[in-house]
Amino acid sequence: MKKLLLALTILFSVNVFASPVNINNADAHTIADSLANIGLKKAQIIVDYRTKNGELKTLDDLNKVSGIGDKTIEKIKVDILFSDAAPPSVEPVTAIPAITK
Repeated sequence: MKKLLLALTILFSVNVFASPVNINNADAHTIADSLANIGLKKAQIIVDYRTKNGELKTLDDLNKVSGIGDKTIEKIKVDILFSDAAPPSVEPVTAIPAITK
């Protein structure tokens, strides 16, 4: 039983360590392998949509793809790139020193 649980955990956590995928130049297999809740059929629909309509630039553009809704986008948005540029990094916030009396 423990081995089964371990195998299932590994199987379902593969995407946790995957790097973001460029939705504009990845093929359907890469998209399906990289994004949770996106199978090969939906991935092919994304590829067909961008071939017909041009590059996707925002999550709103992706939302226009048939079969991709708000719930799906919420689950995959951190794993999507729209260009080859690295995702923006977040600058660390410097704490404001406490005022002492």
